[in-house]
Amino acid sequence: MTQDVFIHAPDDSGVPASARDFSVENRVVIITGAGQGIGREFARQFAAAGAVAVVADLNIANAERVQAEIQAAGGKAMALKVDVGDRASVDAMVAAVLANYGRIDSLINNAAIFATLQKRPFDQIPLQEWEQVMRINITGVFNCASAVAPVMREAGWGRIVNISSDSVRLGVANYLHYVTSKSALIGMTASLARELGPHGITVNCIRPGGVATEVERTVNPTQERRQQMLAQQCVPKGQVPTDLVGIVMFLTTPASAFISGQTIACDGGLTHSS
Repeated sequence: MTQDVFIHAPDDSGVPASARDFSVENRVVIITGAGQGIGREFARQFAAAGAVAVVADLNIANAERVQAEIQAAGGKAMALKVDVGDRASVDAMVAAVLANYGRIDSLINNAAIFATLQKRPFDQIPLQEWEQVMRINITGVFNCASAVAPVMREAGWGRIVNISSDSVRLGVANYLHYVTSKSALIGMTASLARELGPHGITVNCIRPGGVATEVERTVNPTQERRQQMLAQQCVPKGQVPTDLVGIVMFLTTPASAFISGQTIACDGGLTHSS
């Protein structure tokens, strides 16, 4: 009878893991769509943990308000206007970050079109709206990852976190363009992880549940629907942006170096596998 032998390889430093491996202090983190909602909370919490939060948003007034909030609390932040669907705009964002900080450690692809969408049968979705959702929610992630990859490759280190949605697992009706776009991020994450892993760059994906934020939505779930979701969760409470911070921040630290290509649900157990 043989016994499995596990060989634990040392990390690059040759020393055991320490609290430093779980720190984002002095890391430069780009967060797209950070002018409001989930992205705003990411920026605030990363800055509170000692990182430089790059608050990237199409609405520069919102981005500057978040920057001011962070700086008033003693944190470091930089507000930048970016249209993630426009590669030239993304390249300009990356150039500005490098000019100011000389590095990019992490990218959180949070920008997406959702709150303004009307629920409607898939064959009634205007083609222009379909294409706009794909341009921001899929091409935007491609543009941002493509722009930061050379910087991270040169550094031999990087973290990319994509924000998907539980709607992928739930098959939410009447949001076909949104659900399709968030499904694409799961495949994109897996492929990017294969390509970038040899360069010390990890790529992972998060699936939030129904997160309540300050952002007004065109269509809000009914109270009955909210109660149904809560009843199905393992953790029966409404989800808020801070519930996502721990897993996203962990995936940008050295401690997560052996996790890549994964899609992780952070939804209170709403969609956990049996």
